[in-house]
Amino acid sequence: MKRFFRITEIISRIIVGFVFLFSGFVKAIDPLGSTYKFIDYFYAFKLPWLEPTAFILAIILSSLEFTIGFCLLLFIQNRLANWGALLFMIVFTPLTLWLAISDPVQDCGCFGDAIILTNWQTFYKNIIISALTILSFICRNSIIRWVKYKTEWTITLTIVLLISGFSWYNYQHLPVIDFRPYKVGIYIPDKMVIPEGAPADQYEQYFTLIDTVTGEEKVIEIAKYTADSTYWFKGTTWKFVSAGEPKLIKKGYEPPIHDFTIVSLEGDDITEDVLSDSGYYFLLVAYDLNKSNIKNQQKINNLHNKAITDGYKFIGLTSVTTDEILGFKTSHNIPYDLYITDPITLKTIVRANPGLVLLHKGTILAKWHSNDIPDLENILENYIKE
Repeated sequence: MKRFFRITEIISRIIVGFVFLFSGFVKAIDPLGSTYKFIDYFYAFKLPWLEPTAFILAIILSSLEFTIGFCLLLFIQNRLANWGALLFMIVFTPLTLWLAISDPVQDCGCFGDAIILTNWQTFYKNIIISALTILSFICRNSIIRWVKYKTEWTITLTIVLLISGFSWYNYQHLPVIDFRPYKVGIYIPDKMVIPEGAPADQYEQYFTLIDTVTGEEKVIEIAKYTADSTYWFKGTTWKFVSAGEPKLIKKGYEPPIHDFTIVSLEGDDITEDVLSDSGYYFLLVAYDLNKSNIKNQQKINNLHNKAITDGYKFIGLTSVTTDEILGFKTSHNIPYDLYITDPITLKTIVRANPGLVLLHKGTILAKWHSNDIPDLENILENYIKE
């Protein structure tokens, strides 16, 4: 029996360690995605003034999770790693229950974009991990130190520095692994299709009725109202008062790409024109021009000028107001036209502000962070085939 408990304890520790390691790693791959998720939480909790801290918190969270998971799997820092895992679960398990009940943020972001879970799925997952964490915590003192105390700290600090540096690298460039629907090689129109027979959204709506004889008021679901002629046959004493707003009760199928539109300042939708164009299209993506990094703006302008001269198309996508667009164009001598696209879509397309996307017949050929935008000669040599 003792051997059984010992094996159970070790397995629990390994599972918890793997979950923490994986969660921290996928967040480190996409620190901007974690930043956006923190901002969603801040607004859900009515704490928008915390937005400036989102990025540093994203780095800290991924580093802590990865380090805790690494230490658990390597059987070092037994007390600190187990205390860290336990505190995480004490905080996040009740939080995910609240998210599941109130649903202010869809998808908690615990595994970034690598694995998307509903809020209820996340809560159930946390219940299981909490139980395993508690078992590992109870048995934490039974683990025998197999490396020296100083060596443990050397390993731990090295891991913290490496995972933090990895996050910073992905922030300064693009995520080394793209888990989002706009990854290189994707044919965008295919990802916008709803398959035949796919389940549709299901809504519930209620009518308020009043009995003109007794004065009784009744709120009734529309399906029940339709099925029961008592409320609507000729001569009925029931009178319709009002209809409530339809409420989504079950989400239907949603294609991976469902909100990709490109609209001109005059209101013209050119999405189909861009996706069906037989040539090569450069899309400069800057979801918020007011926060856009302009240190490489002249390089972008030069790329535009050369691309246009060689017969390629080049436009910018943003989500700010017309006045802000016009002001930005004037201030930075922007030569390309800017179009409006949903801000969440732009953040999803490329984790940079700005970033560059190369399209050909609706397929994403390449994406670059503004820090890595090559010159046209390099693009012609490696990506464009006439």
